[in-house]
Amino acid sequence: MSAVDSTAAVRRLTEAARSRTATSPLTSDLGPFDAAMAYDLQAAVIDDRIAQGSSIIGAKLGLTSEAKQRQMKVSEPLYGWLTDDMRLDPGEALECARYIQPRCEPEIAFLLDDELSGPDVGAADVLAATAAVMPAIDVLDSRFTGYAFTLPDVIADNASGAGFITGSTLVDPFGIDLRLIGVTLEVNGILRATAAGAAVLGHPAASVAWLVRALARRDEGLEAGMVILSGALTEAVAVAPGDVVVARFDRLGTVEVPCR
Repeated sequence: MSAVDSTAAVRRLTEAARSRTATSPLTSDLGPFDAAMAYDLQAAVIDDRIAQGSSIIGAKLGLTSEAKQRQMKVSEPLYGWLTDDMRLDPGEALECARYIQPRCEPEIAFLLDDELSGPDVGAADVLAATAAVMPAIDVLDSRFTGYAFTLPDVIADNASGAGFITGSTLVDPFGIDLRLIGVTLEVNGILRATAAGAAVLGHPAASVAWLVRALARRDEGLEAGMVILSGALTEAVAVAPGDVVVARFDRLGTVEVPCR
């Protein structure tokens, strides 16, 4: 992909988000590109958000569970960034009109007490650097029509990141086996999915460790105070005005988001 094509790709993604109008996959129109180029495009998309006044407050993982990889027809994880304008406060409604095709999925979030960086970080290092874990709902909104994309496309699209909400309960991760944390996902009181923490790369902390090692290849890392969404435990569910999404986590509590 040429420099001109890269500029066009970033413009398409940013304009799709601003106009709330889905576009076709970049790879189908501008030609194939690899994951390294995709993360370069993602960085440019985030730089545009920063130029508009946003700031990075965390990161998110995607496609870390077999369910998600099956749903999206890809075979490896990816990551994106969280900005302050993506955050929903407890009790705040998800305004569906702000998005193109919103979906919600339950995740275990990590609040970092220390920075994490380097190619050798493991799950134990992640837990040692974590101030607390929290229940969370990740709000997805692919800028590609019908969530149809290749892995490079979705990487460039900031891992379909659009919003997130965390529960108000902060839980010390020590003494808890996060692999065994059960979660149920309900929409309008109807059970839609169940899972456990092990659905995310075998352990949510292992998922965050994968992120740190991936960032190390770009000489990047995670800062203290960041919120990290460790990856979806279930498949994402589409939401519309009037829906109420509730994720209930064993030992971590409940997080709920009304949609309007």
